Amino acid sequence: MAIQPPAPLPAWRDRALSAEARVDALIREMTLKEKTAQLYGVWVGASDEGAEVAPHQHDMEEPADLDALLPDGLGQLTRPFGTVPVDPALGALSLMRTQARIAAANRFGIPAVAHEECLAGFAAWGATAYPVPLSWGATFDPALVREMAAAIGRDLRAVGVHQGLAPVLDVVRDARWGRVEETIGEDPYLVGTVATAYVQGLESAGIVATLKHFAGYSASRAGRNLAPVGMGARELADVILPPFEMAVRESGVRSVMHAYTDTDGVPSAADDRLLTGLLRDTWGFTGTVVADYFGVAFLKTLHGVAGTFGEAAGAALAAGVDVELPTVKTFGTPLAEAIREGRVPEELVDRAVRRVLLQKVRLGLLDPDWSPVPPVLRDADTAADPETLRGTVELDPEANRALAGRIAEQAVVLLRNDGILPLDPTTPRRIALIGPNAEAPTAVLGCYSFPVHVGGQHPDTPLGIELPTLREALVAAFPDAEIVVARGTGVDDADTDGFTTAVTLARGADVVVAALGDRAGLFGRGTSGEGCDAGSLSLPGAQQQLLDALLDTGTPVVTTLLAGRPYALGRAADESAAILQAFFPGEAGTAAIASILSGRTEPSGRLPVSVPRDPGAQPSTYLASRLGHRSEVSSIDPAPAFGFGHGLTYTTFHWGDLTVEEAEVPTDGVVRLALTVTNTGDRPGTEVVQLYLHDPVASVVQPVQRLVGYVRVDLAPGQGRRIHVEVPADLASFTGRAGTRIVEPGELELRFAASSTDPRLTARVTLTGPVRQVDHRRSLHAGFGVG
Repeated sequence: MAIQPPAPLPAWRDRALSAEARVDALIREMTLKEKTAQLYGVWVGASDEGAEVAPHQHDMEEPADLDALLPDGLGQLTRPFGTVPVDPALGALSLMRTQARIAAANRFGIPAVAHEECLAGFAAWGATAYPVPLSWGATFDPALVREMAAAIGRDLRAVGVHQGLAPVLDVVRDARWGRVEETIGEDPYLVGTVATAYVQGLESAGIVATLKHFAGYSASRAGRNLAPVGMGARELADVILPPFEMAVRESGVRSVMHAYTDTDGVPSAADDRLLTGLLRDTWGFTGTVVADYFGVAFLKTLHGVAGTFGEAAGAALAAGVDVELPTVKTFGTPLAEAIREGRVPEELVDRAVRRVLLQKVRLGLLDPDWSPVPPVLRDADTAADPETLRGTVELDPEANRALAGRIAEQAVVLLRNDGILPLDPTTPRRIALIGPNAEAPTAVLGCYSFPVHVGGQHPDTPLGIELPTLREALVAAFPDAEIVVARGTGVDDADTDGFTTAVTLARGADVVVAALGDRAGLFGRGTSGEGCDAGSLSLPGAQQQLLDALLDTGTPVVTTLLAGRPYALGRAADESAAILQAFFPGEAGTAAIASILSGRTEPSGRLPVSVPRDPGAQPSTYLASRLGHRSEVSSIDPAPAFGFGHGLTYTTFHWGDLTVEEAEVPTDGVVRLALTVTNTGDRPGTEVVQLYLHDPVASVVQPVQRLVGYVRVDLAPGQGRRIHVEVPADLASFTGRAGTRIVEPGELELRFAASSTDPRLTARVTLTGPVRQVDHRRSLHAGFGVG
């Protein structure tokens, strides 16, 4: 009997062909319904018993009918781990079984892309809760953020996830906005460099990173979530877009998420100039554009630029949106009907599905040997009783916890110190720990951490990770101290009944640690987080009154803030013995604070956002023009209490020996400078050398200064290091009157500074020659060399 040769592989499974050829062959075989099925997700929750996922019931839409959808295929699975608490091993089993079902149900055997939130770590039960992005910015350490992102990516990949919805590249324009905690800071260069490093780390683990929110979400009027954006083209080009441009150019990012907002009347989800003209045609992005959740439907329901859901789908596809998330609403039946009626060209579907399938090919999902079994289950008996798997997958191993601790330690910012810190842990003393965050385990977590984002809806489920309170951390760090505790008031309570006890304890103590700040939550359930916008930057509730009462006792007060945004501190900004600012520093955050208080760790964080003095002087960032600064013709002084980039250490530094190789360089040249920084104290320390550019005369109004480079320098006592810097003239570019980016001749100041309010050395140089036009290929970085 003759042996039959194996059937030839379909072209789309043939790895000998290019990805493009494989996808083209597949699209030729697909029906319209099969193509559109690849363009939407379904919101599901993995089963804690290892069964297949279940469609998520949420208040925006009815759950999808998987039995009806799957024969045509499915583009994405939305947050299988991040919807309900699930043991990681059983969640991986549930996702595996679902992927096998999806692939078996459609005639091409195409599985879905599974995506998850990973803003401050993998948003899954039991996964490491890292510091929030505002803390990443406070480290001024992209390499450390890249290391963290790679660890997050490995955990995502291990359980079968393909895409992470992070990082956020929105530049803070108004600190009242609730999502400030999700941002990296108020400076586009800091945001761009740190976010790019995060993407590089996530992508290095094989996870598709997603830039969000493209573009302008953070510039909403009055800092209100999902509010209109009223900014000009120059602010968009010079402040909002540069971080995205940097990430697209340098990180290898494979996905972008459109913003909810409209700018000057045009919603981002329907803006072809943004999503196609700029992102793809100019910057060369080749990945997928995904919708922010329900964002395509919002074109009809919120923006009013589409009369039907079919029109909304057509407008989004035409603009360049490829995937509707979190679930099918407009890209299903409404889109198919609009195409059949000739109102939406099918070519738009073909364009989007080609991008989606190219990504699936490159993820290996169409390979002949693709398997739904994730790495953590490859050696497991997946046919056995699922309960045998429970507890076998660890998403918060010791290495992760140590990394989270390193980031937290580098992110805590010492704003003020009259010499009281560090506290000697061997000296017996009475410490009064007072405030609403003294014994709150989740005070270190942002709103997209799993215990807050999902766990709050399941109060009977354990947190899944260890979250030492600040009291517990102080007890461990100061074993010889007597630590007394009082809550005083709640985070956002008006209640002052606890003041008497708090003040009594403070008067009897040697030092007070005031544990103040925020409670993260969603849509008004917290004081920080998505939908938790602030009317002013006063401390929430009665916390300022409590702080003032503690100051009145005469006992030295170390004001310690666990918060998602900066707050004005009133008289405490000048009268506190010390101030520590921690932006939701994650599961190791309280240990990091205690370590800095005790002196075991040297403080090295720097402010990624200014701390206001006046709680009502908003919106205000350091990126202000001259008219945005204090003047005699306004009764409001927007000057900060502590400026962007500020942060103290336990040692002192001397900056000197500034040299400039040439004081005049052409508009296409490079300025070369050098300086020496020396640790003049008796403790090791880290100085963050920040380089700001000041353009005294320009053809359009410029910020008084803007950050164009920075470097962390670790120095032992008495050690000095020579820092060499090369500054391309391109960094002086801005959007001119004609709407193009230019470098103008003229004088510049290059200011080496310890913060935006603390310049140390200034080099005055002149750019010579003609006005020079530059584009997205310009230099983006100053080169730093530390000898």
